[in-house]
Amino acid sequence: MHADLLFTGGPVLTPEVHEAPGGPAGRGATVVAVTGDRITAVGNSEVHDLIGPRTEVVDLAGRLLLPGFQDAHVHPVPAGLELSQCDLTGARTAEETLATVRAYADAHPEREWITGGGWSMEAFAGGTPTKELLDAVVPDRPVYLPNRDHHGAWVNSRALELAGVTRDTPDPADGRFERDPSGEPNGMLQEGAMQYVGRHTPRATAADRLAALLHAQRELHALGITAWQDALVGAFVGMDDPSDAYLTAARDGSLTARVVGALWWDRERGVEQIPELVERRAALSHGRFRAGSVKLMLDGVAENGTAALLDPYLDRCGCATANRGKSFIDPAQLPSYVTELDALGFQCHFHALGDRAVRDALDAVEAARRANGRSDTRPHLAHLQVVHPDDVPRFARLGATANIQPLWAAHEPQMDELTLPFLGPERAAWQYPFGALLRSGARLAAGSDWPVSSADPLQGIHVAVNRVAPEGTGPVFLPAERIDLTAALVAYTAGSAYANHLDDTGRVRAGAHADLVVLDRDPYAGAPEEIASAKVALTYVGGERVHAASGA
Repeated sequence: MHADLLFTGGPVLTPEVHEAPGGPAGRGATVVAVTGDRITAVGNSEVHDLIGPRTEVVDLAGRLLLPGFQDAHVHPVPAGLELSQCDLTGARTAEETLATVRAYADAHPEREWITGGGWSMEAFAGGTPTKELLDAVVPDRPVYLPNRDHHGAWVNSRALELAGVTRDTPDPADGRFERDPSGEPNGMLQEGAMQYVGRHTPRATAADRLAALLHAQRELHALGITAWQDALVGAFVGMDDPSDAYLTAARDGSLTARVVGALWWDRERGVEQIPELVERRAALSHGRFRAGSVKLMLDGVAENGTAALLDPYLDRCGCATANRGKSFIDPAQLPSYVTELDALGFQCHFHALGDRAVRDALDAVEAARRANGRSDTRPHLAHLQVVHPDDVPRFARLGATANIQPLWAAHEPQMDELTLPFLGPERAAWQYPFGALLRSGARLAAGSDWPVSSADPLQGIHVAVNRVAPEGTGPVFLPAERIDLTAALVAYTAGSAYANHLDDTGRVRAGAHADLVVLDRDPYAGAPEEIASAKVALTYVGGERVHAASGA
């Protein structure tokens, strides 16, 4: 049988290369054949026998062919919605941020609210801008703008007024209102306080959510991403539940990616919600969308002091405070929740950023393993900013995947100004321990948390290998935690495919789905410092081309 599609003339990242780091150039396969939606042959010149009169031949011309990238922790629908609203991701200073807000408000006088987000905390002193800054550019309409990490929101006075938030409004258990010296809310809402205003913002329509999903899908395919895990399928602090968009796209065929949905665990409820999750799993799983994971958000983020730490945060003078961060789910109850979810075949997808949250998640996985035995539920812990060294070997021992967001593991203002001073030298050295996890035998998956940060896997791979931001020149952030290029590529392909239970993807081998990416070069042939310069030329899902760069 002749192939429908054949790639030839370039290095191929095959499983054999995965097992022998160093790169595919000069050895291994150079030809891959695809028939229908599957890879049917991998080899060298002998595969050319499969070329027929209708075979499309793609000349790699020395470019690298690899499995499609998979993002194991991403939020495409909110990202797509923000792209159509007041998008602040390109602003780097307070002045640029405010100018963008003003320009958007002036261009959209019909909008009842000004919404969007993505501003950088480092653009403002202490990471906490005030309502007065927004009042100066939008005095007449409410403004609600989550920051880049979406663990805080900046609002103006009109928004606080409409939400009924005053100096007498107490902080919620899972968040806080930043306040001025007189006790008045200053316009910065952290964590659970976001919902006080967020729930009043206009809701997107079903059509808006579907358009946002399809917009995001185009962006992700252009970055070589063929599958992902949506890390929040549910409604949370003003964010819309994206499940209707996925179900519509899965049914009408417009969902070209393979997607796993992580159903949101309502942290204000307990075990009584599990039957509802079982029902949602059955109702939402259709075609290329499956809802077999549950997202358990255990803590917040280090920059605002809500990541859960074993020992207290420090103040600016280096002295211990009384703050150890937030546990959004009761650690005493977590093992029972995870044990029941595991017994029902759910994957547990943990947001675990601080070392106490990481330990709580691993303790819960261990309890589930003890009660249920070793199953194929494939729990994974995302973010892993601070991991106590004692907990590093537990990932491999428990079969818990380390879901890394590599782009964050570099020196940049949010790290240097809003994190390092409050952790202290010892804990600062425990951050993003990719190398230590790999050496301990842990399986790595990778994701972006987009729109928190760029969804581009090649930028994340650059940082995983170099521990320097793509646009930076140093210093290297914790050099011992660098990993090699093959390990980073495998995390974004086979590693995330494992976390996503997509066992017929993530590897270039006969019989696998033809989810493939062609880069515009072979990154193994260049210096590690040049990895982020690589771009995606072609993206295929099931043998169908879903993206082609100009000139590809």
